[in-house]
Amino acid sequence: MVYVGVIGASGRSAPPPQVLAAAEQAGRALARAGAVVVCGGGDGVMESVSRGVADGGGHCVGLLPGARRQEGNAFLSIAIATALGDARNAVIVSASDVLIAIGVGLGTLSEIALALGAGKHVVGLQTWDLLNTHEHMHAARDPEEAVRLALALEGGP
Repeated sequence: MVYVGVIGASGRSAPPPQVLAAAEQAGRALARAGAVVVCGGGDGVMESVSRGVADGGGHCVGLLPGARRQEGNAFLSIAIATALGDARNAVIVSASDVLIAIGVGLGTLSEIALALGAGKHVVGLQTWDLLNTHEHMHAARDPEEAVRLALALEGGP
């Protein structure tokens, strides 16, 4: 079973509607493929991907920054309160076999850097333009392609 981290901006960064729609679509595709989704468990991209996973009948684990499981979005299968704040980004990366970055945000950028530093593949969708900066950074045109690429790359280096 593959664990796919889906990273992206929270609601406080106001991701555009097309980014949220892409995250939801990716979540549904990942659920249909049988992947376990790992995310930050909050709102914004995280809530959208969780909604898609739930709609697709899959499992989504939210690694929350705070100390209360109740802070997670309503679509999570499992909410884990880490009480680590932004340091939980490293846990998301560590728990994932491959990551899909959707949209922009500084937290997303930090997670991309942590993943690349750990030698994990990152598939970018409407995210930071980091192509040709690292051999493990890949671009996708749409959510379906992002999921196909992530699942093909999950074996890692």
